[in-house]
Amino acid sequence: MIDTDYTFGTSDDPFGGQDNRLDYRLTARARVSLELEASYPEPRGMPCAYGRELACGVRDLSAGGLRLTSEEQLAAGALLPAAVSLGNETEPFRLTVEVIWCRPDGTGYLVGVRIIECIQTEYVEWTEAVASAMEAL
Repeated sequence: MIDTDYTFGTSDDPFGGQDNRLDYRLTARARVSLELEASYPEPRGMPCAYGRELACGVRDLSAGGLRLTSEEQLAAGALLPAAVSLGNETEPFRLTVEVIWCRPDGTGYLVGVRIIECIQTEYVEWTEAVASAMEAL
């Protein structure tokens, strides 16, 4: 990551809106892929069933959450595996996110997700990467 990939907050954030994160937020060049349906291995003689992923844009991010742009409405409370690619990092961070809120925004949706601390994910690496990006600003 380089420091030109990030800025603090966004100018279009309404004060007191639905985004209630306590952490500083960064706007960043990032991409998120949410796993909406899991794939499963091919049983003998049967075709493989492929999962379904949703590519989302990132409005802003913090160590504890993300505000995404989505083409699909997502249900509040849903727990989803996510792959988050930041700037020029080579590998995406594998995380688990919880949908906190989802609201219409133009032709798509704005979605607030919270990153769940989980030992099977790259939660620690994520928080370190976000902290490094903030230090570089």
